[in-house]
Amino acid sequence: MRYRRRTGHTIKNNTKDTPPANTSTKDPDALSPDIRSNLNHIRKTLGNSSDIVIREIPIEGEEERYLAILYTDGLADQNIILESIMKAVAHIAKSSEKSHPDNPQPFDGKKILGDISLMNKEIQSINNYKKLFHSLLSGDTVFLVDGLDRGIAAGTRGWKDRGVTETSAENVVRGPREAFSESLRTNTAMIRRKIKDPNLWLETMQIGRITQTDIGIMYINGIVNEKIVQEVRTRLERIDVDGILESGYIEEFIQDKTLTPFPTIYNTERPDVIAAELLEGKIAILVDGTPFVLIVPALFVSFLHASEDYYQRADISSFLRMLRYLSIFISLLAPSLYVAITTFHHEMLPTRLLFGLAAQREQIPFPAFVEALLMEVTFEILREAGVRLPKNIGSAISIVGTLVIGQAAVEAGIISAAMVIVVAITAISSFVLPSFNMSIAFRMLRFPLMALAGSFGLFGIFVGVTILILHLCSLRSFGVPYMSPFAPLIPEGQKDSILRLPHWMLLKRPRLVNKNNVKRRTSTPPQKSRE
Repeated sequence: MRYRRRTGHTIKNNTKDTPPANTSTKDPDALSPDIRSNLNHIRKTLGNSSDIVIREIPIEGEEERYLAILYTDGLADQNIILESIMKAVAHIAKSSEKSHPDNPQPFDGKKILGDISLMNKEIQSINNYKKLFHSLLSGDTVFLVDGLDRGIAAGTRGWKDRGVTETSAENVVRGPREAFSESLRTNTAMIRRKIKDPNLWLETMQIGRITQTDIGIMYINGIVNEKIVQEVRTRLERIDVDGILESGYIEEFIQDKTLTPFPTIYNTERPDVIAAELLEGKIAILVDGTPFVLIVPALFVSFLHASEDYYQRADISSFLRMLRYLSIFISLLAPSLYVAITTFHHEMLPTRLLFGLAAQREQIPFPAFVEALLMEVTFEILREAGVRLPKNIGSAISIVGTLVIGQAAVEAGIISAAMVIVVAITAISSFVLPSFNMSIAFRMLRFPLMALAGSFGLFGIFVGVTILILHLCSLRSFGVPYMSPFAPLIPEGQKDSILRLPHWMLLKRPRLVNKNNVKRRTSTPPQKSRE
């Protein structure tokens, strides 16, 4: 090893250990100019799968070359593929006719790919196997030319889906009937139909080392809070998992707090709901393969609002919302109050009602808490069975099973008639909530409150509700307080919380969600026409 000084710099001279300056390491994932090598690698990697179609078209010239066309049967539109192949073959035939046998034209692979690019709408350049496999397995058609270490992918995605159908989980009396499908591109198109603004931006990424699921982030630039957008990007980029099969995977990875029964990310399958949330400055997360779209940040009041609230008159919507809030307290506290009063606080009941309940419970062998627990567990089992059974018999089994079991239990002296009434009212009230996730949260919390009521009476219920409220106030959804606009109290937000004032009075967007463009509209109350 020798050192020599030149122009004030120290240079290390080691001819044995240092490779030549012009030596470069080739990327093992890069495509090869040899088309045979590329096709062999593709067949080997995909295990010679029968649904991967590879067509080789010879190209005449100074030397025989090949054009390879690759697509996945079932994921690509056959009509578009046939059109693309026919155009490519026609172009090659036209070029061959121009060449003379004695004086053949030189082979120009770049020109062939350029001409094919002009014949297709969506084109993406490919220079490595990772991009090639992602495009090929996503439904695109890949074109490779012998002698070039790159290719192109033409957009030919056209697999079969169930199309746009009516929603089954979020029914409304007045409003749009359409629901999202399992196709990401169909879902984004349905949102753009409702918001025709150039500031509606869409960012896409792939998550899942094996599934490579397409994820879309949609928001309205100029209205959304950029800090929340960046936080969404950061949390999605941190996800390192082998597969994403549904938006529920994403929800668990990016939620603020996991140890809570309450959902902190809103999901819906209605395009009109997504459009309304985007107009408030929120962010939609779309996952390919599922009709349920996520919305962040999510507030507690969002789970109690239905899309129909904004299609009916303000007085009707306000009345329906008050019914929902009343249903929350009934579904959460009705069994607990019954257990507490019949066990510890008989003096709170009127005398005649007290004598009637005492006569019913005289033959019951269990305490009120065990009685309520048996009925609630039985009803939850029947409800779950009704969901899992075929639609033709599911509803019949759940209704008949509830009536038969309840009547038989009362006649057998296991359950009192009053307990059946309380459980029935509780179950009906839980169905009033528009959000299935929030309904499950209150159904789960019903059991610990019943245990507190059976142990400590009304004092136990008060302690349980206090802990529940403190827990709700501590939750955040992407930095936004979960109980906003109640905690912190925002007077402007009360216009669209428990009550819904007329549209012309809703002047501003939620302040904690949006800070850039708060003003929604100018105040223009309806006026009578001048005669």
